[in-house]
Amino acid sequence: MEGFVNNVSGDDSLDELLDELDTNTDLETAQQQLTIGVEERRYGKAVTIVEGFDATESEIESVASSLKSSLAAGGTVSDGSIELQGDHRDRLPELLREEGYDVA
Repeated sequence: MEGFVNNVSGDDSLDELLDELDTNTDLETAQQQLTIGVEERRYGKAVTIVEGFDATESEIESVASSLKSSLAAGGTVSDGSIELQGDHRDRLPELLREEGYDVA
């Protein structure tokens, strides 16, 4: 067992590997170009839609949760896009850029 530990100790540290993985995720995020649009739904209510994600459903859910908290708005994830209650075109680009996304 000692030999195994010695072989691992010569490799990159766990922190370095995690940092590298995090950097790759940031690059993938930055390469996604998102679009923001507003639709008028029933009774004249505005819904802001963010599209263009190339991520898993759980990753989109995580971004949606963060946006909903920041905007104090309700919303959902539907067909790979985020729908937020209300017109948030003014604040969304800044919030998405803080998350590392490119906004058209």
